[in-house]
Amino acid sequence: MIITSHVSCRHTLSITLLSATLLVVSTPLMAKELRLGLITPPQHIWTQTAERFADEVAERSDGEMAVALFPSGQMGDESAMFSQMETGLLDMGIMTAALTSQREPSVVGWFTPFLFNSVAQAAEVADTDAAQQMLKNLEDKGLHAFGYTFAGMRHILMRDAQIESAADVAGKNMRIIPFSAMNAWWRAVDARPMPISLPDVYQGLQNGMLDGVDIDLDALVGSGFYEVAEYLTLTNHMAFPAVSVMSQATRASLSNEERQLIDAAMEDALAWGIEAQIEAEERNLTMLEDRINVYTLESAEDAFSTANQAFAERFGEHSLVQAFQQQSTELLNAE
Repeated sequence: MIITSHVSCRHTLSITLLSATLLVVSTPLMAKELRLGLITPPQHIWTQTAERFADEVAERSDGEMAVALFPSGQMGDESAMFSQMETGLLDMGIMTAALTSQREPSVVGWFTPFLFNSVAQAAEVADTDAAQQMLKNLEDKGLHAFGYTFAGMRHILMRDAQIESAADVAGKNMRIIPFSAMNAWWRAVDARPMPISLPDVYQGLQNGMLDGVDIDLDALVGSGFYEVAEYLTLTNHMAFPAVSVMSQATRASLSNEERQLIDAAMEDALAWGIEAQIEAEERNLTMLEDRINVYTLESAEDAFSTANQAFAERFGEHSLVQAFQQQSTELLNAE
């Protein structure tokens, strides 16, 4: 009896241990998941860059790490996402340099009017000492910055006429991205900057509430604004970068191997995104030339000299902005 009872207990214990072992073997380890937020919609190049990053992470980690993407402002606006990253509630983001400049003021240097004439030129200066110092300065704000990627150069889309001088925008309701550099630039030529959200721009142009838009070709084509505004003036007056960042709290929780994997995956994704954007610029312009009136303002920098001076007076005294402008000019002039 005792033996039978003993044998029975051993048998039961063996089954229990075997079942537990099978459970461990048959259940895959939970992948470590990172949450990445953006304001851009799925079709935007920045969201596609994030998708590329997520694929790279999954492949390089053999599925042990995953990146969950939250595009289209699902995690809130950029101010909310920055706050979430600073407290560790959100792991990562690809954030406009416009909003990033509210945390690191020197980033406004990227919006120096007419510093670049193409996305390719802007991308070239991303590795300058000044551009890299801007990223390093974010470390004190609870953020680790990986690098830059870019949307298209900024141009002017109008409902009723092309732009041949700054006088043509005086008194006009112009949709802008609501941040200090763009606001100061437009106000200096007596335009009326209107910080309307991008989804509301189509209707604003259609009903005449807006006369025009400060816009890149990606957003113009992707949102179909050419259907309600027929005059595109090419100016290349500003670049429009984004900064890829990670919460310092999240980065501290990763092993050295995981950090290296994330860094390599992001480097690949950002490089891919820049090349994809350069190609998109040409493709978008070709499409628009077949649909609306496209005009190149050859003397755009001179035409908007008053606005350029206003930017310089407002932001040009920052030492890192000055260094960025100088290094960018020297690099591009050396070509």
